[in-house]
Amino acid sequence: MSTKSLLENIKKLRELTGVGFKDCKLAIDENNGDIEKSVEFLRKKGIAKASKKMSRTASEGLALAYQENGKVSIIEINSETDFVAKNEDFILFCKEISQICFKVNGDLNKINKHIMKNDIKVEDNLIDLIAKIGEKITLRRSKFFNNEEGKNFVYVHGSIEKNVGKIISVVKLKNLIDENNDLGNKLAMHIAALNPLSIDKNDLEKTILEKELEIIKAELINSGKKPEMVEKISQGKLNKFISENTLLNQAWIIDPKIKVSDILKDIKVIDFIRYKVGEGV
Repeated sequence: MSTKSLLENIKKLRELTGVGFKDCKLAIDENNGDIEKSVEFLRKKGIAKASKKMSRTASEGLALAYQENGKVSIIEINSETDFVAKNEDFILFCKEISQICFKVNGDLNKINKHIMKNDIKVEDNLIDLIAKIGEKITLRRSKFFNNEEGKNFVYVHGSIEKNVGKIISVVKLKNLIDENNDLGNKLAMHIAALNPLSIDKNDLEKTILEKELEIIKAELINSGKKPEMVEKISQGKLNKFISENTLLNQAWIIDPKIKVSDILKDIKVIDFIRYKVGEGV
């Protein structure tokens, strides 16, 4: 193969794969100039690279929502750095995944097996993207809200475009009349800002309350409080924790003098979710 032909093949392979010059030249050499086999060679090499990168922490990325006919899906896709989260290829990939997430009702397993616009499965496109960009990328979590029982409201904080950002919250409300749509939007914003753990006290996981009470008592004992006072003070502190972390008992972000339950009245919170990119990773 002439030097000119080699360079042309390398250029073509780079355009097809986005892989660097050195790796493309190696692929061309190993496969006697066959572009299709070279692409396969690089994909296999990409798989090897991707598996090594899986030990890294991916705590940046994007959260995306998709809305249609009153239904909403939400997904978090992580990368290692915020630089990659702003990469055009990464953003386009995430937006198509968001649409797929909606189609399969937020089922991550179905998302991974779904065929994308280029006729390749999501899981294989993900491997290719990891090899091309050089960072660990993961589809972390997803959720779907149907349009039954109530009405869904979405809020995006730190958005780079519609329904794409760093924090996304969704809330479903029942018994809401159209005139109160603004209330739904504000409640979604409240959830994004104050990050409640559950709707009400009874929805809080028992293990969370037990762990918090354990921490509170340990702090009180270490501060020198008498044993007979620890029980009384700790219950008060636990009640404060509950009010600060349950949606209905939180101070309303628009008017902290009242609780969220005060502004809802007959409106019922059916469900909610809040994704902050990288939280808990």
